[in-house]
Amino acid sequence: MPVVATAAPVHSSSPPAASDAAAAEAEADLSSALSLANIRQTLIRLEDTIIFSLIERAQFARNEPVYEAGAIPVPGFHATGSRYSLLEYLLREIEQVHGRIRRYTSPDEYAFFPEDLPALVLPPITYEQVLAPCSTVVNINTAILDMYLQDLLPEISVPGDDHNYGSSAMNDVTALQALSKRIHYGMFVAEAKFRKQTEQYSELIRRQDSAAILDLLTDRAVELKVIERVRLKAATFGVDLSSGGDGCTSYRVQPEVVAQLYEKWIMPLTKEVEVQYLLRRLDAESGGSSSDGAAAASKAQQRQHSAAA
Repeated sequence: MPVVATAAPVHSSSPPAASDAAAAEAEADLSSALSLANIRQTLIRLEDTIIFSLIERAQFARNEPVYEAGAIPVPGFHATGSRYSLLEYLLREIEQVHGRIRRYTSPDEYAFFPEDLPALVLPPITYEQVLAPCSTVVNINTAILDMYLQDLLPEISVPGDDHNYGSSAMNDVTALQALSKRIHYGMFVAEAKFRKQTEQYSELIRRQDSAAILDLLTDRAVELKVIERVRLKAATFGVDLSSGGDGCTSYRVQPEVVAQLYEKWIMPLTKEVEVQYLLRRLDAESGGSSSDGAAAASKAQQRQHSAAA
């Protein structure tokens, strides 16, 4: 669910006092949405979602045919004629269903295949404009998918083939969507920090100094607390209570795997999202580049995708 309230229409017939009160309420809502404390609570809840999704996937073997293009004869093909893998087919199909009921019009949801989103069957919702327009341009789901398949999946699943292809793919999709939401949520963090240190960030943005922006964004003490928290959560949620009484604790997903996932992948990818967002943060004020403007307009159309298909 998005963290921002829907924008309420302002009627010209409202008394001035009522209009002022509505404006103050809208401003308070926006401030609440960008409160670092509120953002932190959302990120903590997403930790639970990610850990449980990994535990669910870990009950099945690696099942390599799920990820091999053409290994399973799914009815889906690339423009080149090559067949999708089962995972890509299922992910695309789920995004079609979720896209129709406006999941990807929410400012905290990013599709893996945004260019193929369908028309809505529900009327679009207008959200309060919390993020800058450049938020529609940033999407690193390709990197998230590569990380999941190449680095994370081998750590949480045992080698082999138990033929539970559908269950494996379903849990893969759940984990990927949770990872994507957590990582792209970095734009809300970046916006909140930008508003707290506007002059400092603006100067770095004008210089397009990505290294300095990354340094200003990074709080290593907070990162270490997060890593330790997810390690403890994974140890608590993932302990196998049926593992016997030999004194050795067994985990369905090793706590250190979850800790390393955050340290090596989730945090760096989140900061990549934050830097990409901030480098474009002033584009709307300065007019931006034509390519960024076109990309933003195109992405905005994809996210609304309410026109006839």
